[in-house]
Amino acid sequence: MATEISTGGSSSDIEPPYGDIVLGLKEGRVIPFLGAGASLSPRVDGTEPWTPKSPQLPSGRDLARYLATMSNFPGTAEQERDDLARVASYSADISGRQQLRRHLRRALIRDVQSRKLHQFLAEVPAHMLCIVTNYDTMLEDAFRAAGKRFDLLIYPADRRDNLNSLLYVENGVGEPQYVEANSLDLDFDDRSVIYKMHGTVWPGDETLDNFVITEEDYIEFLSRMTSNASSAVPAQFYQYSRSRSFLFLGYSLRDWNLRVILKNLRRQLTSATGRMLDDDQIPSWAIQRQPSALEQRLWGRRRVEIFDVDLDEFVQRLVEWSPRV
Repeated sequence: MATEISTGGSSSDIEPPYGDIVLGLKEGRVIPFLGAGASLSPRVDGTEPWTPKSPQLPSGRDLARYLATMSNFPGTAEQERDDLARVASYSADISGRQQLRRHLRRALIRDVQSRKLHQFLAEVPAHMLCIVTNYDTMLEDAFRAAGKRFDLLIYPADRRDNLNSLLYVENGVGEPQYVEANSLDLDFDDRSVIYKMHGTVWPGDETLDNFVITEEDYIEFLSRMTSNASSAVPAQFYQYSRSRSFLFLGYSLRDWNLRVILKNLRRQLTSATGRMLDDDQIPSWAIQRQPSALEQRLWGRRRVEIFDVDLDEFVQRLVEWSPRV
């Protein structure tokens, strides 16, 4: 689904186009795409390893190592124990899906405030589509605190009896209802939409928790996303995204699942004649601190301009630019 530019690649020597990004957000022409790094508080070097008693939310690596410990994951190599999808698959196989969900809930329910990024997005006057792959509720909490109207959509990974539907919370209030993805009639002129692509923890009711986390979950999601009658991504999103830029925040392309998802979302923007709908060269950007050479290449292949900037610094610059545009 990502709109792409013709050059792409790393821009470590130049700064992001802050003014254009802020203006695009204010005019509703930018789609924020929030990954795991968007929710993480800065960690002090030398601190103790993360545990469920830590005050911060866990990173993907933290979650993987926690699940590996609890399930006595047989892999000993660091690369294996840091692979969240693989470790989660083992945990579900050896201890059951329900126990895996309990572990995730224990790790994710935290009394933490939304970060400055979430607060900034909530204060942008324009309505927008925000796509989130995190399980926490920071963005929704920030929108509610700011009084910003939004609908909430959740991919129901743990609801096998409703495989052709999404969970929908109108106005972001109340319990979610099942709706067919392509029957939705979302009004982007009236309110924003937060789409939680990989599910969510539901603080008030553990029966509503949903998580795309195992290797099997990702395969199922991709299958539903790429089917002719996609039940994972509303068709309305594709039309909406064709004239808009994407802003990737808190992502790394080291994970195979994200690379495959972005590749397939891009294919969804192919016209009937097979041409990509990027004739106007609409830009997309990624903000990532110290990307590896591989990640620079992977972003570049997707024609997304990547900037080597700390996320907190990037948000602070957006805040400073906001009164000027």
